[in-house]
Amino acid sequence: MRILIMGAGKMGSFFTDVLSFEHEVAVYDVNPQRLRFMYNCYRFTDPEEIREFKPELVINAATVKYTLDAFRQVLPLLPKDCIISDIASVKTGLKEFYDNSGFRYVSTHPMFGPTFANLDKLSTENAIIIKEGDHLGKIFFKDIYQRLGLNIFEYTFEEHDETVAYSLSIPFVSTFAFAAVMKHQDAPGTTFKRHMAIAKGVLSEDDFLLQEILFNPRTPAQVEGIRTELNELLDIINKKDGERMHAYLEKIRQHIK
Repeated sequence: MRILIMGAGKMGSFFTDVLSFEHEVAVYDVNPQRLRFMYNCYRFTDPEEIREFKPELVINAATVKYTLDAFRQVLPLLPKDCIISDIASVKTGLKEFYDNSGFRYVSTHPMFGPTFANLDKLSTENAIIIKEGDHLGKIFFKDIYQRLGLNIFEYTFEEHDETVAYSLSIPFVSTFAFAAVMKHQDAPGTTFKRHMAIAKGVLSEDDFLLQEILFNPRTPAQVEGIRTELNELLDIINKKDGERMHAYLEKIRQHIK
């Protein structure tokens, strides 16, 4: 299959590595410098090269801020039977775009990233395939994710956004709170160092990605839950209430079983 990957960033490079030995892969990026280390694939910087390549599948791996713009740039260059796809962690506006595009589509979300995941061992990682979309496109990604050993879940666009609001916004906001009050430690403990590593990893992500995840309409309720728990914990601490502290610790231990 002829596959065009849009964007030579972390995930674009990852999918190129995964697919390029079994398919004819081309990577398109407007910045030639980002294509320097792309291996075993065509490297495109001119949109007309896409027209000549005639891809059968497009994987949009552009950053969230440019996902829709990248699609709009290449749609006029694609064969009408091409399947278009995205791997975006934020799906805002994508369903409406796909429904009006005139192309078959598939949308997925690998629930991992090169920042934290061990890309050589992904059996503990997850991937979401959106139920809406082209049947053959979904089969293609399901086959990829199964070969990578990922745990696969099928959600609607709506269910995906609810999951992201919970599984990303809570750890992101908790990390921001840690980083906001953190100060330099000459002799940090193990727990502190682990939290610091997480904070640096999260804050190395694209600002627009972090913004879009937190601006998800479902995020405020999750953040409100954090504030409620902090208020309760602060009250327990201020009153030095050992009995309530014990009960609180037992409650949260149940959550992580």
